[in-house]
Amino acid sequence: MSDLPGGAISSRPLRFYWVLDVSGSMAGEKIGELNHAIRESLPAMKASADENPHAAVEVRAMTFSTGFRWVTKTPIPLSNFSWTDVPVSGITDMGAAMKAMASELSVANMPERGLPPVVVLVSDGQPTDDFDTGLKALMAEPWGKRAVRMSIAIGKDADLDTLRRFIGHPEIEPLTAHNPGDLVKFIKYVSTTVLRSASAPASQPVGTPFDGTPPPPPPPPAPDPDADTVW
Repeated sequence: MSDLPGGAISSRPLRFYWVLDVSGSMAGEKIGELNHAIRESLPAMKASADENPHAAVEVRAMTFSTGFRWVTKTPIPLSNFSWTDVPVSGITDMGAAMKAMASELSVANMPERGLPPVVVLVSDGQPTDDFDTGLKALMAEPWGKRAVRMSIAIGKDADLDTLRRFIGHPEIEPLTAHNPGDLVKFIKYVSTTVLRSASAPASQPVGTPFDGTPPPPPPPPAPDPDADTVW
């Protein structure tokens, strides 16, 4: 395929990763609303991806609690991706999840012509293992450093400092969901607006170095944390 006038449009792979905290503190309404929000976001995510034929979006999801687990064995084309509810248990081995993402984003595992991947970390608590070592491993990978890294905090007990360090960008703050409505809004934002920004061909030419990935557009207005707060 060719990008030349009159030729077929050449699409480049863009991988989107969910990294989801499913520790015991997520039990009850939190995990129910997270499962609901991801499932409900898929039609808009697919519609957003369809707007840009330059990007071939693939999705893969990981959960972490006591250790980590890949929900999908390999990245799946977005058009074929569906969501199966994930359960909760255990502690918060976020460091192990970071190491697993580092392995996933190694040069050997990533498509050569790929666009910067999008990695979205969702958590309601604090790491119970060595997060620093895991994050260092992720950032040592060129694709890990280049990735568009976003985070969503669920509730007032989430470790915002850890989520900021994962993002690693002075202009981007974690998105804090205080209630189910916030969570749905932020899940939709990262899976549509952020995805669309990362796939924009004008800002991501072939040969872009493994740094300097531009930040995504601003998120929806921050809610009033004192209004309708349930988490």
